Amino acid sequence: KRNKQNEKSRLRNRVYRGRARTFVKRAKSAIETNEITEALAAVKVAISALDKAAEKGILHKNNAARRKSRLMKQLAKASEQK
Repeated sequence: KRNKQNEKSRLRNRVYRGRARTFVKRAKSAIETNEITEALAAVKVAISALDKAAEKGILHKNNAARRKSRLMKQLAKASEQK
């Protein structure tokens, strides 16, 4: 029974973890292209995905906070250079 439960939760968790990874990757690529308006929108979506994953217990809240902080730092650096 425990294995069945673990498998179900693994599949459920994969969705949120994968979404967070995807949106973070998109945000990073938008930042690298120096399209600040696109990057800002992408970062907002990524932060939302990270928050959702942390809320559901898939990512630790400090892990999500660290990732969001790093994203915002990259965004600030890119907008400062432009």
